[in-house]
Amino acid sequence: MKIEDFNARLRAGVLVADGAMGSMLYEEMGPQRCFDEVNVTQPEAVFRVHQAYIEAGAQIIETNTFGANRHKLAAMGLSENVTRFNHRGVKIAREAREAAAREVLIAGSIGPLGVRQMRPLASEEIVHIFHEQALALEERGVDLFILETFSDLDELLLAIDAIRAFSILPIVAQMAYSEEVTTVGGIHPREAWSRLSEKNIQAIGANCAVGPQLLLPVLEELATMGDGISLSAMPNVGFPKRVGDRITYPKSSPEYFSLFAREAAALGVRILGGCCGTTPEHIRAIAQAVKLLAPRKESAARTVSVEPRVEPRPAVSREPQSGLWRRIQQGEFAVSVEIDPPKGISLERIFEQVDRVMASGNVHAIDINSGTLARVGMDALMLASALEARGVETIPHLTTRDLNTIGLQAMLLGSWSVGGVRNILAITGDPPSLGDHPETSGVYEVDSIGLVKILTRLNQGMDWAGKTLGGATNFTIAVALDPLADPIDREIERFHQKVEAGAHLAMTQPLFDPEQWHSFLKKIGGKSPIPVIAGVWPLTSHKQAVRLNNEVPGIVIPEAVLKELDAAGTAARERGFAIARRVLDWARTELAGAYLIPPFKRYEEILEIFV
Repeated sequence: MKIEDFNARLRAGVLVADGAMGSMLYEEMGPQRCFDEVNVTQPEAVFRVHQAYIEAGAQIIETNTFGANRHKLAAMGLSENVTRFNHRGVKIAREAREAAAREVLIAGSIGPLGVRQMRPLASEEIVHIFHEQALALEERGVDLFILETFSDLDELLLAIDAIRAFSILPIVAQMAYSEEVTTVGGIHPREAWSRLSEKNIQAIGANCAVGPQLLLPVLEELATMGDGISLSAMPNVGFPKRVGDRITYPKSSPEYFSLFAREAAALGVRILGGCCGTTPEHIRAIAQAVKLLAPRKESAARTVSVEPRVEPRPAVSREPQSGLWRRIQQGEFAVSVEIDPPKGISLERIFEQVDRVMASGNVHAIDINSGTLARVGMDALMLASALEARGVETIPHLTTRDLNTIGLQAMLLGSWSVGGVRNILAITGDPPSLGDHPETSGVYEVDSIGLVKILTRLNQGMDWAGKTLGGATNFTIAVALDPLADPIDREIERFHQKVEAGAHLAMTQPLFDPEQWHSFLKKIGGKSPIPVIAGVWPLTSHKQAVRLNNEVPGIVIPEAVLKELDAAGTAARERGFAIARRVLDWARTELAGAYLIPPFKRYEEILEIFV
């Protein structure tokens, strides 16, 4: 392939490269003496990996020849197989391309020699080793070369010289950087760029590292350098670990790689792929993200950059995108029904009840309790994800009792990217001493105010530590509000802190009389700073009302309501629904919405409130 044609492709759009070959083969075959040897011993396995990446959307596939140089092969007694392994590697890739439904470029993969620090080699010998491998790759018909995972800049420069001694094919040169944004030898990205840009290469970049996020600072630094040379990025999925006699990689979500692709493309990266641990699903996510990107010419430092066709993410804040928030902003009354997750593993009954509630047309969302009274039940975020997959908007409650800040962020990222959750009610949670496991202790690294801050940072594309993430969430952040708390001054202070931390709306404890809310408004100056959704609970008996009023924190039932229920006698249930209906009708005139609490978890019965 001519260099000018390759450059033209890079100017036209982002090229998607494949992911890991070695770890894919490892997963299928287990440990091998030499994975480059598999080109000869089990070529069908290599072919299947190529085919999977092509089907996932890869436009560039790399030959299975990363370590097929004389220096590395000699350690396994295979030094005389350099040409054979490289030829077969290209042949398999070409067969995969011929079976593809679209054009695919074949990149000759060349890795570092590996043990130069232990046994220094003369520069002439290094050049000879790389020349031998590159020549074998070009002889069999690669379209370009990808030099990857180099930590020694001098070695990478010698590899480029070895190729340029005979070849005019495009070259992509990538180095591996540590968490400190330097190579093992202490080279910073800007220094690498300065020296590599003097060579006749077409792309400079980074690969491997320990996950997408660690590559972003490297790419940011490279993006500030001169123009004329494109950027490439191929992160792995994260930290590997040994399990028995196998090396495994974390199951990083494809959606996470999609977010990374957008971040990287916005920095000007023109070649995007994956390294160790990445699978066809990760590449598919990148390819789908790339479809939403359009090239844009500019006269700034870089020749070309990429911008999303959707609105770019502001640096600080955005309006939430949930259906619940849109409804509230349009002045429409929002109604939610509260449910408890099942105590076991079955979801059929929950699905059946929720389907009936939503089919009424009177309910817009389902909010989901999380470990009420510190009792074990299915995770609210998991249940929310299952309901979201069925087209039901949810408001899962998230407590800070059970997870540290790392776990909270992990769950939130997963619920956004994988589960489709767009609303969160941030709560501190009941202490374990109330529940079935009083011997356990709560985490409580942060309280509900801290959780709101975490959510706000995630919405800004940052984690709790202030580090940039591979994209931003956009949760609607709800907070709990007890208008009848004692002492009320502390509740008001915390309410203002939640609003300042970034809360979008509040959900009150159950109200049984409008005056309960009006009294609270007077104490805070007459108006709530954020929209409010009122809790509405149809009481079913005078006895139940007395118990709730005396035993459940946050529940205050006015004396007039208690007397009304008592006077109703056997008709107390009908009277309880009438009172709830009265509160609901009032809420429609003053508040943004209401969440309805079904009596005794009989979710369909809550629909009687609309009769």
